[in-house]
Amino acid sequence: MDIAPTLKEKFLDLYAVNESNHYFSPGRINLIGEHTDYNGGHVFPASITYGTYGLAAPRKDKTVSVYSNNFEELGVIRFEIDQLTYDKKDNWANYVKGMILKVQQAGYSIDHGFDLLIEGNIPNGAGLSSSASLELLVGVVLEDLFDLTIDRLTLVQLGQKVENEFIGVNSGIMDQFAVGFGEQDHAILLDTNTLDYEMVPVELNDYAIVIMNTNKRRELSDSKYNERRSQCEEALERLQQTLAIPSLGALDTETFEKNCYLIGDETLIRRARHAVTENQRTLLAKTELVQGNLSTFGKLLNASHHSLRFDYEVTGIELDTLVETAQKQPNVLGARMTGAGFGGCAIALVNEEAIPAFKKNVHDIYTQAIGYAPAFYVAHIGPGTTKIN
Repeated sequence: MDIAPTLKEKFLDLYAVNESNHYFSPGRINLIGEHTDYNGGHVFPASITYGTYGLAAPRKDKTVSVYSNNFEELGVIRFEIDQLTYDKKDNWANYVKGMILKVQQAGYSIDHGFDLLIEGNIPNGAGLSSSASLELLVGVVLEDLFDLTIDRLTLVQLGQKVENEFIGVNSGIMDQFAVGFGEQDHAILLDTNTLDYEMVPVELNDYAIVIMNTNKRRELSDSKYNERRSQCEEALERLQQTLAIPSLGALDTETFEKNCYLIGDETLIRRARHAVTENQRTLLAKTELVQGNLSTFGKLLNASHHSLRFDYEVTGIELDTLVETAQKQPNVLGARMTGAGFGGCAIALVNEEAIPAFKKNVHDIYTQAIGYAPAFYVAHIGPGTTKIN
């Protein structure tokens, strides 16, 4: 994991500074446990080797200068450390502003500016947590440049606050947690209600996780994400009139089915049913993966997508076409959408030797049905956000 020489040259060209510190922050996939994180359930994400690279150097004034190789047309964006208000025209730099602001509000001193160059190889808008990757990257840059001691959980929580309070996306904590706490060849079973977590070895033997990108752009804050969250909150409130439960994640499937009539609305029942059953699938998936039962693990992936499609209704024709096609291919144990949905990516558990044929078949069928091509990436599970020495 090294910074490319071209990035070092670009930093010098932009800022006329020879010396810079180097960082990497991953994206994430979620093996299973979708839309459970804000419902008090479990998630099962892993950080991946696709992510965001950063170069940074301190300045003596109060100006922060940021540049992204992914948005060259925006040029260098500049703002002052005492003028950290959201501004739509500042585009991705709002995540940098938000992280600085939340770190300051947590009681840490950010008393001078800095120069930052980033380049990400996470497909933009694909639902692999490019925003959480950037938030945690900036957090580690601030730790390093300002000699701050921030425990990793606090940094993760500050990243979530940026998303919720500064950007305006009502997301749970999974993305930032996976990016911040990731370990090589391990997934994280995280109880989002308590933040207790377990690092789980991922041994797939002859299989690999293939990320399938619909190439349909998905703007999270413009999607129905917040609507789904409010529907679950409403369903929970109706259940709590009778049941003493802190969250939907506290219910098992049997208890939910016995009491779902209390919700009194078919749409809200389906939303809540997904939250409950997906949490149960996630706990079972961890057990099956640890025991090496990859076939059963794959069936749980399929069941997860079915629930996301029919109960939670967050898939759409692109994701459904991609996943259904993948599930029908030989040497595939299972497939499901990953991320918030409404576009973005899906994952499939594919025999490594069959990956070339898998890609071709899924590509051809999807392209004919949708009118444009998907993209494929073989996911390798890598470390969380870190400074590169």
